[in-house]
Amino acid sequence: MSGPLSGLRIIEVGHMLAGPYCGMLLADMGAEVIKIEPPEGDIGRTVSPHFIGPHNAYFASLNRNKKSVVINLASDQGRARLAELVGRSHALITNLRPSAIKKLGLTYDSLRECNQRIVCVALTGYGLEGPYAENPAYDYVIQALTGVMALTGDPSAPPTKAGYSAVDNSAGLVAAMGLLAKIVEGKGGQVDVAMYDVMLSQLNYLAGAALNTGEVVGRLANSAHPYMVPAQIFPTADGWLTLFITHDKFWQKFCQEAGRPQWMDDPQFATMASRRENRETVLAAIGEVLMTATAGDWVRRLMPLGVVAAEVGSLKQALESDLTRSRDLVVTLGDGSQPLRAVASPLKFDGYTPHYGLPPLLDEHRDEVCGKVPA
Repeated sequence: MSGPLSGLRIIEVGHMLAGPYCGMLLADMGAEVIKIEPPEGDIGRTVSPHFIGPHNAYFASLNRNKKSVVINLASDQGRARLAELVGRSHALITNLRPSAIKKLGLTYDSLRECNQRIVCVALTGYGLEGPYAENPAYDYVIQALTGVMALTGDPSAPPTKAGYSAVDNSAGLVAAMGLLAKIVEGKGGQVDVAMYDVMLSQLNYLAGAALNTGEVVGRLANSAHPYMVPAQIFPTADGWLTLFITHDKFWQKFCQEAGRPQWMDDPQFATMASRRENRETVLAAIGEVLMTATAGDWVRRLMPLGVVAAEVGSLKQALESDLTRSRDLVVTLGDGSQPLRAVASPLKFDGYTPHYGLPPLLDEHRDEVCGKVPA
């Protein structure tokens, strides 16, 4: 493949989501990503109940553009085959448990004899080392431990997880960044990416407030922002509207369009600080006004003014939207002979359009990658 990462060879020993997502991002940019799988294959091949021909929809969403080779890394023959691949590769990414990573020799210390410049990325729950390293780690668990669940959902409801695999995906992105940083540096070495670390770092300003002032933000109704008012969802005559006003200039424009110019001078409403201090009063008044029209009507009225407003839609609506089409974000994998579709890479480069190949069948590229000698 051509692309910004053309010429890079990456070995992926990953399963399910975080590791494979990292590998796919790199493959979309032109890297040759060799996915090493156990004889039974990545468990992701069977997660979804949905199959399009031989391809599992879950697996396809994370493994396009890769090459698959079955290697039993627990065997001497498999380790020898891995060593040969490492000797002609730039990096290795794995998201197995730390004990498995070490046992299978997937660390830089184990592989440096094969290639001093190999970059080894370990994407784990709590790091390669330490007292928590072997604790079970899943997206749900990390959301629970870092406070994400406690911050999400209605105050009167139980803690709620994000509606998608926020931890796994974020960790995959960070792992790709760490891998490329070491390659740019030109030195081999170990990159240690912990899902726990990634998610805690993403709580940036909330963590900063807690660390420096002791403020601990709890859940707010209607997905409200802790500091900006109004910045949340509101019910309208026919659905939910996201209204996000970050500056008093836009607040004044909203007041005029909503037919409430008096709010611009009202001491409870006029400034960001006063609206924050009088949150409940302000939100109740805004809520009454917004119920007088549909969400679509408000968007059509407010967006031309620069006031940020959007209807709360479904994933199906997003995938079928004009915005998605304008960004060419839904692609067909392969040559189109199979109706297998996916969301495109979020990265766009001048002069480069990724080829979106099908996900590999199990062990499909053995001969190409390893020759005809069994591994």
